[in-house]
Amino acid sequence: MLYHPHLGRPRASVFPGPSLRSSSISCLQLFVDREHMPQYETLCSPACIILTCTWVLEMGRHVKSALQGKGHCCGCSCLGPLAFHSAAVGGHISLSWERTLARRKECTFNNGLVFSSRPVRVGEVVSLQVKKQVGRWSGALRLGFTNVAPSSRSLPLPPMAIPDLTDTAGHWAQVVPEPFCYVGSILESWVSHGGNVYCRMMNHKRHKLVEGVDLSKPLWAMLDIYGQTGAVLLLGSQKRKALFSRKSCPLPSPYVSMQSHHYGLDGREVTDLDDLCTNDKNCVCYLRKKVCSDLEACVACLDEPATNTLLCGHRCLCHVCTVRVIQEFGTCPLCRHAI
Repeated sequence: MLYHPHLGRPRASVFPGPSLRSSSISCLQLFVDREHMPQYETLCSPACIILTCTWVLEMGRHVKSALQGKGHCCGCSCLGPLAFHSAAVGGHISLSWERTLARRKECTFNNGLVFSSRPVRVGEVVSLQVKKQVGRWSGALRLGFTNVAPSSRSLPLPPMAIPDLTDTAGHWAQVVPEPFCYVGSILESWVSHGGNVYCRMMNHKRHKLVEGVDLSKPLWAMLDIYGQTGAVLLLGSQKRKALFSRKSCPLPSPYVSMQSHHYGLDGREVTDLDDLCTNDKNCVCYLRKKVCSDLEACVACLDEPATNTLLCGHRCLCHVCTVRVIQEFGTCPLCRHAI
């Protein structure tokens, strides 16, 4: 039963018909839980009236989303999708999982620049997770922001953020301390209203990276997947306000399958993307055997470069063909392993 802190509990007739009492209503009830609703002292205050209307609109959107069987519906509390920019990427970077996972080739420590797909707001906390380390190199991730649009950059990009970009106007970045960058660590970075760039590990004390950021122009997040940091997953963003918070759209559905347990062809559980390619002689691992070679053509269209790595470890499909193969076949075109 829906409940508003001031309007009270509606009658059961608010939900006519049995269809609204189906499994989709449980999803709806999660959204309208008390912690998601506005709490105010007086019903007649202007803030209460405005946010009550916002609450009603949000509820309507999620009712429609629940009835249509959709998992997410953008509304007033959504910041929009956040991914890595598809064109402005370093020469040794490959993007996958709807451009939320950026991986650098192991044969080099640089050429790992990536940028956010859209400008981020002042105070918008960008969250990311370190997915891989390469022990042969020293140094770690560099984080920062820029007011130079990724779409306006000339290619190829410089090999490093520091000093190649930070020595030019409109770029602010700094080295993230190596203890912050172990595999699995979740980092948060944001620009404050005072023009400072902060970074912190999940639920830890913040660490100032840079100061003096120009807030008069739009800002894009800037990452340099450098040194020991081999892969980074962009988890999303959140902007907190006094009475509520706004979040970016959730991660795309292909990544959701990575949150559960997976097992290799030999039956053992795997925890890292590279481990998904086993020692089976019939399995050709492009991640380990051809790290430094140029990208081969997609085995489906034979036109675009193969940039996406499947759960079995094969990098054999371009982005467009990956989506089609997952939807229509659900198996790797090389080894037939379920993806």
